Amino acid sequence: MEQGKREVGALNRHRRRWRCVPCEPLGHLSSKAGALFNRRPPLTNERKTADLPLAVWPCAQRTSQWQRYKRYLPESNRHPGKMLPALARRAVEDYSDPGDLILDPMCGIGTTLVEASRLGRRAFGIELEPRWAQLAIGNLDHLHAEDSRARARAHVAEGDARELGRLLTVEGRALLEARSGVRPIASGAVNLVLTSPPYACELADVRTENKVRGGGPLRRPDTTNYSRDRRNLGHARGSRYLEAMAPIYRACASVLKPGGFMVCVTKDMRSAGGGALRNLSGETIELCESAGLTYWQRVIGLLATVRDDELVMRPSFWQTLHARRRRANGDRTQVVAHEDVLVFRKPVVAVKEASPTTIRKAA
Repeated sequence: MEQGKREVGALNRHRRRWRCVPCEPLGHLSSKAGALFNRRPPLTNERKTADLPLAVWPCAQRTSQWQRYKRYLPESNRHPGKMLPALARRAVEDYSDPGDLILDPMCGIGTTLVEASRLGRRAFGIELEPRWAQLAIGNLDHLHAEDSRARARAHVAEGDARELGRLLTVEGRALLEARSGVRPIASGAVNLVLTSPPYACELADVRTENKVRGGGPLRRPDTTNYSRDRRNLGHARGSRYLEAMAPIYRACASVLKPGGFMVCVTKDMRSAGGGALRNLSGETIELCESAGLTYWQRVIGLLATVRDDELVMRPSFWQTLHARRRRANGDRTQVVAHEDVLVFRKPVVAVKEASPTTIRKAA
């Protein structure tokens, strides 16, 4: 108990002072950070490549809480594995167009759906846990409180992601485009799949009251690994996790249009007890390629703030706690301050005498 109090106290005192030392001076970023990271900043004589998008997305210039403030329901912060709104928004902007259909087969509180809907896309999400599915619906209702027509262009289905083809056909029929008078079906209907599956590691929302007073359990049991239900994918580890994800990625590939993209946000993590870093990004690439998708791009979703001449980290409570313990034991480990944004593309099937189409460039 005393050791736990000391650790929590140290975290509360020093969290803001924990900085990431850059490999080279970043002073030149202070006045040009916006120009460096904007998608298409103005061309200048000094920077001939300013029109080219950079495969590093600074997604944590503001905290997750501030990114959601007044835009999402307050209860959204209880979800232990939320995608950053800035990251979701950037992925939607770069890999889809207004009016496109966006799918998130593991939508959680609906971050993908909210950001896609804000950008004028149709959005369909699937969530297994009733608690998070209802919260995703609430976030969409909150967004479109005064626009029923826009609200009708986004839908959340409660169910299993492995059945996304059936769920999209049945519950998302209003979002599907009719093709030559044929009844709309899910196969080949989606322009972009954007999702952040579980990272195959332990996670939970923090009991803030116990963290402040330095005693008692720190995990909220109702949010540990997303759910108390052991059948939830958040509890899967090792080969069981890969076996569960394979049919989901195959289902995603089947509903994508030829030339459509799937963006999967993942992160290589180390277990709480230490040991080797798990190559989750590599395993995800293998699974998606086995599903028939082409590995298109890796983007770094930066989870540190670019500020003056340094990078200011924004690690989670659990990441900070485990990193400090490992460093105290003499482990030479670094804090992972990014997410791997893995981009895949469904191959374009060549059709004779087909009309020319615009092919989206890789970002």
